[in-house]
Amino acid sequence: MQQLQEKIKRTIRDIPDFPKPGILFKDITPILQDPQLCQKIVDGFSQQLEHLSIDCIACVEARGFFFGTLLAQKFNIPFIPIRKKGKLPYKTLEYTYELEYGNAVVEMHEDAIPKGARVLIHDDLLATGGTAAAAAELIKPYGEIAGFSFLVDLTFLKGKDKLTPYSDSVISLVEY
Repeated sequence: MQQLQEKIKRTIRDIPDFPKPGILFKDITPILQDPQLCQKIVDGFSQQLEHLSIDCIACVEARGFFFGTLLAQKFNIPFIPIRKKGKLPYKTLEYTYELEYGNAVVEMHEDAIPKGARVLIHDDLLATGGTAAAAAELIKPYGEIAGFSFLVDLTFLKGKDKLTPYSDSVISLVEY
């Protein structure tokens, strides 16, 4: 696992001052150019998640979709997209949450989660945990939060603290 973590960190590109001054953005798109690394990432997630009983994977738009769909295929379970308001074509359920600069709304199709399903919430990066917590709030009336998975955890922002009330299983492949 250590070799995988080092390879991921070497491949992620740092973009200073994006999306605003003072932010060091962790760009995962160079990983997508390496199919072998992508396969190793899916295998790494699989090893860390194999102890969980997961019925479906809900993934947060848009970078969460990259590995979320691959994980859903690997586990042979449904993929549930969680998107920004107005992006899904069918009847939706929504949850509004606060950002540091205003509000945001996430949605999923109303028939996406079978009643009582154990759901893994996946995204590319854990920062403050706000979006993942919003996804959990959207899901929890319909299913159980089995856990959370992230490619990257920015541990200094303490996002994991916001997620552990939903599930003790919060994993990431690399931490900064």
